Amino acid sequence: MERMGSLDAVFIAVEDAVNHMHIGSVGIFEGPAPTYSAVRALVASKLQFVPRYRQRVREAPVSIGRPLWIDDARFDLDYHLRHTAIPTNDPRGLEELVARVMARPLDRHRPLWEMWVVEGLTDDRWAIVSKVHHCMVDGIAGSDLLGVVMDARADTPLLPPEPWTPAPEPSRFDLARYTADMALEAASTFVREVVGAFVHPSRTWDRVTEIAAGVGHMVYPARRGGSSLSGPIGPHRRWTRTRVSLDDIRTVRGAFGGTVNDVVLAAVTRGFRELLLARGEPVDRRTITTLIPVSMRTADARGRLDNRVSAVYARLPIGIDDPVEALAAIHAHMNDLKGSHEIDASAAILGIEDFMPPVVAAALARAVVHAQEVVQTVATNVPGPQTPLYVCGRRMLEAYPYVPIAGHIRIGVAIWSYCGDLYFGVTGDWESTRDLDRLAIGIDVGFEDLLKEAASATG
Repeated sequence: MERMGSLDAVFIAVEDAVNHMHIGSVGIFEGPAPTYSAVRALVASKLQFVPRYRQRVREAPVSIGRPLWIDDARFDLDYHLRHTAIPTNDPRGLEELVARVMARPLDRHRPLWEMWVVEGLTDDRWAIVSKVHHCMVDGIAGSDLLGVVMDARADTPLLPPEPWTPAPEPSRFDLARYTADMALEAASTFVREVVGAFVHPSRTWDRVTEIAAGVGHMVYPARRGGSSLSGPIGPHRRWTRTRVSLDDIRTVRGAFGGTVNDVVLAAVTRGFRELLLARGEPVDRRTITTLIPVSMRTADARGRLDNRVSAVYARLPIGIDDPVEALAAIHAHMNDLKGSHEIDASAAILGIEDFMPPVVAAALARAVVHAQEVVQTVATNVPGPQTPLYVCGRRMLEAYPYVPIAGHIRIGVAIWSYCGDLYFGVTGDWESTRDLDRLAIGIDVGFEDLLKEAASATG
């Protein structure tokens, strides 16, 4: 039995029939596809390294504490591992399957994950679609998990699965006692923090002013004036993808400076500009605000299945048509964010959850998600491995991420790097983003224009 982290509990609290809080990935592998039994044997051999995948969520008595992780006495691997196929060589079949799979919530009475083995892709390829609740992993933890489930070599021998016996189901009395102990521990921590603040008033004042500055920077209004990018969403999803070479990004950086993330955001900015122009919406002198998660995970916490993130709010200059000018504006803005203390403010706000009664924290989290209309999208960029990964001896050729949308955010963009390429997974609300492909095409156009400008600048 283990208490869920405060931020992990937020992802549980904000989930409802419309806001599905699972993340995911789509790995495409060289063929031929292995048998389902071979994949099952591989996954069974890896479960010993990820014990959370055999645990389920148990609510604390009368919601007086955070949810708990307990062993699932009825764990059944065949429930979580699925096998399906798309119509052979259907160019949109995988995207449509991913959208349908991700539109369904995970069963709270079971461990919160699914893995789908998908056959029928072009060129004899096959795929694995994974789906994991955000309360279990963040982006960095997710990449560590991918490294555990997959193999670094094609000829890695299969380990025999270790015997596993679930811990006994805790009684209501056990749950109440454990929850009370955790509440006392949280209260003790809070008292120590308050005492420390009074003992070191100068340091406390500096910290408060930094956080206040960060909050002010976060709420500074963007020039948006309303847009179809935000509004009510439904329970169904669309998903599309694209990719770009890291060498191409380095070429752009070499010509114009900035970071890999700056170049990526410039292309994403172009994608949203093209989308809104295609919808007939004004873009001149406008920005849109995107939430960018920032990892707070230290080296000693790698591999732990929990969430350790903060966030910044970046303003993408969709009103700038020139790609080089847009990149320069993004670079300057991102440098400004580094000194704005937004990360500190966001981390402090999330940290307040540690000292709130769980019922209050959950209600606050739901209210924030539904009231956050200043943010039009989310963009998360996670570094992945640059060496090949394998499943059942088959090399993973492509790896696309999936990011959830919630509240009033109708589109989310996730980026993951793998073996020299950046892979974009774009999630959209079914009803309001029937033109989601236009965004992916715009991202491609953004990279192509930056490459042309780089060639001209260096030629």
